[in-house]
Amino acid sequence: MKKQASKRISFPDWRQNHLGRLLGQSMRRFDERVYDLMSHDVRVPLALSNLASRGQVSAAHIHMTRHLPLEGAQLTQLAFSAGISKQAMAELVEQCEAWGLVFKERDAGDQRAKKIRFTELGISWLRAFELAVTQAEQEFKLEVGLEVATVITLGLEVYADSQRNKLNGF
Repeated sequence: MKKQASKRISFPDWRQNHLGRLLGQSMRRFDERVYDLMSHDVRVPLALSNLASRGQVSAAHIHMTRHLPLEGAQLTQLAFSAGISKQAMAELVEQCEAWGLVFKERDAGDQRAKKIRFTELGISWLRAFELAVTQAEQEFKLEVGLEVATVITLGLEVYADSQRNKLNGF
């Protein structure tokens, strides 16, 4: 006869309270707030506002716009910067191009390659994203307190930088 595992766990359930889960929940909450702010921002074009309000704009789209320099970049550079495959980035670029956020042009430095750049609408989107992030950050500071928010930010910067340094061989 097999022994059954106890249905009662006598120690705190670490699966609900570990750092990774808390970071993930916090990131989802923060992103949802940013999307909500953008979906109600009059500066965001209505079509893009509707996409944000219906959850059509994902973290991946935001990730792409976060890594695209204002002067533009080739697809391979953009994918590398974002840490995703060239194929995945190509899909995101196609969607953002269909929405009017970016366009492709011949790269002056390499006529065989195309450079991805923001359209005027894309720059407006980026500005609205910046304002939404700034407001969400202010709300976070009000909720947890300035001191706690500062400690969290500094700790996350150190944690992220140490990984970046490892990847870059420092």
